[in-house]
Amino acid sequence: MMSYLNTLVFGIYPYIALAVLFIGSWARYDHAQFTWKAGSTQMLRKKGMSLASNLFHIGILVIFFGHLVGLLAPKWMYEPFMTPGQKQVMAIVVGGIAGAMCLVGAAMLFYRRLTDARVRAAGSFADTLIIGLLLAQVVLGMLTILPTLGHLDGSEMLKFSAWAQGIFTFQGGAADHIADVHWIYKSHIFLGLTLFVVFPFTRLVHALSVPVEYFGRKYQVVRKRS
Repeated sequence: MMSYLNTLVFGIYPYIALAVLFIGSWARYDHAQFTWKAGSTQMLRKKGMSLASNLFHIGILVIFFGHLVGLLAPKWMYEPFMTPGQKQVMAIVVGGIAGAMCLVGAAMLFYRRLTDARVRAAGSFADTLIIGLLLAQVVLGMLTILPTLGHLDGSEMLKFSAWAQGIFTFQGGAADHIADVHWIYKSHIFLGLTLFVVFPFTRLVHALSVPVEYFGRKYQVVRKRS
């Protein structure tokens, strides 16, 4: 039974999550471009907003690209420069700092949405839900540091890399690589995949917006009122 659940959650669910992410994002951009925005509420209450937003965004960007490179980079790419153990320690240090920044920023933003009536009224349930899910994900990510400290040889990291690379290269049995890892890791991965599922239906879509057209736009003509 446990083997079946492991395969379902970590062998099949990743493809469902990625399919929803790509198809859902494409469909929303194609049919509802007006909703493709973050919907800033800074004008409603500026106090602490700049600090919270900067901490959250800097932290989450470092975490995202750290996970991307850490999981998908083949061993031969970094082996000439560092061992898996050294890479693991670097991930703990850099990820811990970025995670702390993101945690503080997300907590401030979540508290702001829950306690400020104007901000809450201007937003939606999905806005509050997504920041809550991101906050929970960062908390789980920080908690993974505890069991990781017992595997500073990089052995656990190699399992996650093998799993992620197995998923993206459509290898059978990819879920088997993480069958015996700590439940905190599994919870962190499951919630991360779930964030992919809800991504197209929330304000997170603005993360895909790259303003390349901005540099080639026509000048705006602004005239004084006569």
